[in-house]
Amino acid sequence: QVQLVESGGGLVQAGGSLRLSCAASGRTFSSYAVGWFRQAPGKEREFVAGISRSGTRTNYADSVQGRFTISRDDAKNAVYLQMTSLKPEDTAVYYCAAGEVATSFRYDYAYWGQGTQVTVSS
Repeated sequence: QVQLVESGGGLVQAGGSLRLSCAASGRTFSSYAVGWFRQAPGKEREFVAGISRSGTRTNYADSVQGRFTISRDDAKNAVYLQMTSLKPEDTAVYYCAAGEVATSFRYDYAYWGQGTQVTVSS
C-alpha cells in the first residue's frame, strides 16, 4: 500500500506558474505509475497527466499539453506537476494517484491523495 500527500497548490494569476508535489510513503514508490487528476466544482474528475513507473513515458490531457510537465524523483519518493501559463479554467482541486499503469482512466488508480486546491484568477 502507498500513501500520497499533495502540496504546492495556491492562488495564482492567469499566466503564472505553480509546481505541485506528490509525496509518497509506504511500499516502493517506483513500483507505481502515477497520474494527476483534477476536479472543478460541479464537474467530473478529469485526467491531467500521467507518468510510467520507469519515468520514460508521459501522457497529457489535450487541455494541458505544452503547458504542464509531469516528472518523478524516486529517490525522494515524489512526483511533480509543473504548471505554466495557467488559465482560470485550470482552477480545481488537483489529486495525485498511483496505479499499475499510467492511463487516463481514473479507475485504473488504486491509491489517491487528499488533493490540493489550485485557483487561477483572471
